[in-house]
Amino acid sequence: MLSVRLVVVSGILIVATACGSNYSSTPSPTTSPSPSPSPSSSPASSDGSAPAISIPMGASTLGNQAFAPDDLNVTVGTTVTWKNTDSVAHTSTSDAAGWDSGIVNPGGQFSTAFSTAGTYHYHCAIHPGMIGTVVVR
Repeated sequence: MLSVRLVVVSGILIVATACGSNYSSTPSPTTSPSPSPSPSSSPASSDGSAPAISIPMGASTLGNQAFAPDDLNVTVGTTVTWKNTDSVAHTSTSDAAGWDSGIVNPGGQFSTAFSTAGTYHYHCAIHPGMIGTVVVR
C-alpha cells in the first residue's frame, strides 16, 4: 500500500514539475554571435533611419507575431527601438548574452545598437511565448 502511494505521489510530482517548467524556464539560446548592444535613448541608426519593432495590443497571446515585425533585417551599426503599444508591460530580452530591456511599461520604449552581424533571437521575459528575431548583416 505504501509503495502504491509512493508511485502515485511521484507521478503527480513529475507531472507538476513538467507543467510548471514551461512557465519559468529560460529558452535555450541558439548558436549565434552575441551582439555588443548598448542601451540608447536615441533611436537613430548609423544610416539615419530608425527601425522600430512594435509590441501590439494583446501581444502576450500572439506568440511569434507578438513583435511587429517578428523578423527584422538591419545593417551593422543600426539602433533598433522596441515600442510597447500594449496595455501591459513587456521586455525585449536576448535569448543569448546580449541585451535585456528590463520592464518596458505601456507607452514606453527601449533601444539598442547592433554592432556585430548575426542572427539574434529574443523574447519577452514576462511572457516567454513572445518571440522575435533581429538579423544583422
